[in-house]
Parts: sequence; C-alpha cells; structure tokens
Amino acid sequence: MFTVIVVVAVTLMQSYVFWRAASVPIVRMHVPLKVLVGLGGLIWTVCLLGALPESEVTGPLATALEFSSMTWLGVLFLMTVALLAVEAATGFGLLYPKMAPRLRGAALAVGWTLAILALVQGLRAPVVQSHEVYSPRLPAALDGTVIVVMSDLHLGSMLGTAWLAARAEQVRAEHPDAIVLIGDVFEGHGPPAAPWRAILSGMASPLGTWGVTGNHEMHSGARANDALFDNAGVHLLRNGWVELRPGLVLAGVENLPSGPGRRMNGDAVAAALAGRPPGATILLTHAPPAPDVVAGSGVDLMLSGHTHGGQLWPFGYLVRHWFPLFEGRYQVGPTTVIVSRGTGTWGPRMRLWRPAEIIRVTLRSGAEANASTVDTHELK
Repeated sequence: MFTVIVVVAVTLMQSYVFWRAASVPIVRMHVPLKVLVGLGGLIWTVCLLGALPESEVTGPLATALEFSSMTWLGVLFLMTVALLAVEAATGFGLLYPKMAPRLRGAALAVGWTLAILALVQGLRAPVVQSHEVYSPRLPAALDGTVIVVMSDLHLGSMLGTAWLAARAEQVRAEHPDAIVLIGDVFEGHGPPAAPWRAILSGMASPLGTWGVTGNHEMHSGARANDALFDNAGVHLLRNGWVELRPGLVLAGVENLPSGPGRRMNGDAVAAALAGRPPGATILLTHAPPAPDVVAGSGVDLMLSGHTHGGQLWPFGYLVRHWFPLFEGRYQVGPTTVIVSRGTGTWGPRMRLWRPAEIIRVTLRSGAEANASTVDTHELK
C-alpha cells in the first residue's frame, strides 16, 4: 500500500511541478518542452524502481534507489508547498499574469533550498534531550534513576546497522539504568535482522531494555517480530506491567493508534495498569493518547512517539490536528507526558525544522514542580 501511495504522490506532485516549471521564463527559454517531459519521465521511472525495496528487495542498488526516490518525494513536497503559496497569492496566475511565472521560479528555488536544509538536518545524528521528572511516589533510594528513550528507529534498508551502532554508542554514553524503545523499531524490510539483534542486545543496562510495539511492527502481523525482540534482549510489554525495582513500575500498551476514529480509550490503559503495586509508574504507548485518557491514567510519566514532530514542515500542522500531544513535554494534571519526535526518520531522510532525538529522563523523588529543561507545553 505504501508503494502505491508513493507512486501516486510522486506522479501527482511531479506533474504539477513540471507543468508549473514549464511556465518559468528561464526554463521556457533554455529547456525545450520535449527535454523537460523526457527528464520528468526518467525521474518518475527512477522513483518507481526506488519503491521496490518496500517489497523486500534489498542490496546496495535497491538502497540507493530507495534513498533517491524518498528524497525526491521530499523535494517534490516542499516545491509543491512553495508553489501553492504562490498560487494562493496570485490567484493561480489570474491576478498577476506577468509576475506569476517569475514568482513560480522563486518558489521552486525556495523549495529546493528547504529540501537541502531538510536533508542535512535529517542526516544528522539525533540530539540528546534531557528531562528531570519528579514523583512523590518514587522511593528516595531510586532518586537519580536514568532512563534513555528511543522511538521510531525505523530500521530498514536506509537506516541500517552502521546507523544503529552509532545510536547504541550514544545510548551507552548516557549510562542508563534502563533503556526504553517506544515502537516502530523496525521498518518491515531491509537487511537481515541478525546484525540488528547483536547491536540492540549490546545496549545493556542494569534494569534491562523494554519496549512496546508500534504500527510498523503490525505490518507483518502482531507477533511476527517477537523472536527478533526476544533475541535482541528487548522485553515487550503487551498491555501489562513489570516492577523494575520496588516502588518503580513500568507498564506498556500494545500499539493502539489514536488517530480519528481509532482513539485509545481509558479501558486499554486501565487494563495495562491493573494490579500494579504501589509506587511511581511509567507508561509506554507508541502513539500519544488523547489528553483525557492521560488525565485518567493516574501514572507519573507517560512516554510516547509516533508523530515524528511532523518531520517535514509544514506536515506537522496536520499531524497536530490528530495528536494534541504532538511533541515535547506536557503536564496533564499530575502526569508528565513526553512525546518523542523520533530517533529515526520515515520515508525521506529529511527533517524540517526540528532534529531527531534521543530522550534522557532522570527520575527524582519528591513533589517539586515538573519543570522541563526543553520545550514545556501547557494544554489549554
């Protein structure tokens, strides 16, 4: 299905971009229409071939084609956004017929500039964002416990073993007491899984590595990746909890997207928390639930991902409509919510404007205000 979506999106956006590019004076003067059409056909063919890795085709050539295809998709998206802004300002050329073609040329240049910036940002290593979270229910003996969180790794043909090994080094440098993976660890295609297992299992910590499934883990069936997680030493929490230490509970909800018509309800959260012992509770959910679900959960800290922080501006405005808890840190009653914008990328290796991140949470015992060191949001 994703392959079909990519091909349709590229076809529509490329047809529009090349149609508008043909009206730009410098293009009209120096590029014959036949050449422009031929170039468009060639690029479209490369993009079609680049979609094949989604069908389990692997290897250096397939990876290069997929990277090219996904990058071009991002470029087209940003050029289309810039062009549509010009169309809105000029009434699709009806208001300023002489100026509109030149403005379209400027829009194409802006789109390319944004695409280059996004590619540079997307290829950068994730930054480490640090938070301190206070809980009066956390025993004093556990004050200073460090949890390192990664979300949306999307391991596959484009984010492979070398990239994962570098992320493992970043995690180890934070000296975590526990490591948490909040879903979409695997893209669903790519190189053999054995090297991933070795790297993931090498990220050892005193309290273990824990995780929940994301929507991408569902692509091959809900249990298809269980062996991979198990062999990598990642303990999946499927609508249940574990007591990491007396007074510290970690719970997890199996992937339940909270998009329109599919919102996670309080019953799913209550089932995952049922029977837990007293103490501070951390809840893992791949997709951030609605604020009312958070308010009724009674947990101290909720960790989520899935949104990628929109990844490629201005797509985030649409994502924010579906997920009010969009990215960063929120305080919903007594519950602190941290939504990761992702450690990896989905589709194009591009981000605009916010970088990928690894989250470092230091747990503190006490009732002090949960002030964030980064991006505190207040819900109205």
